[in-house]
Amino acid sequence: MKLQKTLIALALAGAAFSAHAHKPWLLPSSTLVEAKEAWVTVDAAVSEGLFDIDHVPVKLDGITVTGPDGATVPLENASTGKLRSTFDVKMTKNGTYRIALVSQNVFASWKANGETKRWRGLESDMAKQVPADAQELKVSRTKGRLETFVSANTPDNAIFKPSGSGLELVPVTHPNDMRAGEKATWRFLLDGKPAANQAFSLIPGGVRYRGTLGEIRQNTDAKGEITFTIPAAGMYLVSASWPAAAPAQPGQPPQMPPLRMTYAATVEVLPQ
Repeated sequence: MKLQKTLIALALAGAAFSAHAHKPWLLPSSTLVEAKEAWVTVDAAVSEGLFDIDHVPVKLDGITVTGPDGATVPLENASTGKLRSTFDVKMTKNGTYRIALVSQNVFASWKANGETKRWRGLESDMAKQVPADAQELKVSRTKGRLETFVSANTPDNAIFKPSGSGLELVPVTHPNDMRAGEKATWRFLLDGKPAANQAFSLIPGGVRYRGTLGEIRQNTDAKGEITFTIPAAGMYLVSASWPAAAPAQPGQPPQMPPLRMTYAATVEVLPQ
């Protein structure tokens, strides 16, 4: 059940272009901590209102924290409640840490005795769960990445080496050093190559108090890069998915592509 909820949360990450879709997110108490003993607390949830605690928690079993030296950092004081999960990260080394939930999962549907069967899970479990002779078998695969970045005292760039798998954000402007009214440059990669003309969405927190979504939509250039100015300070959710959704056909269910990649991250913009 824990794994299933994790997979569902990642699948939902690609729906962030919709104003009303449930979105998974990781929300740190701060993205830049200047202290001799640096700690950060992170909330993890899936919600309809961005950063609101109103739906279900993100399970913590798949979350990893990687330090500036590449070592895995343990989650401290981890707990999962009815509506959210929470954990602490002790940052014993100066530099930038990546907090991420990365998954590859499979969705399959087929016919058995005239009835439609469906299954979602890991690639390694597919052979056990889906009959080899399944009729009208349709399979789609999703690579999902949900993350945030936090720094202790002095941000650095060691953590931003791309994995080469899925849709990734490789920031040219450090995400813990963005300020309102200043220009920032981001680069998106698709399986390690520039994601040209990649659409992404940037939504500021506090939607419930504004009454408007305040979404910013942009597209990368041929190099997979975009330079833009963020108008106001605050926490933001950046999200993207590939390929672009196919136009809906009247009377037909939404078509799932054979391969889908999703990305979502929480970033903080500081006052100027």
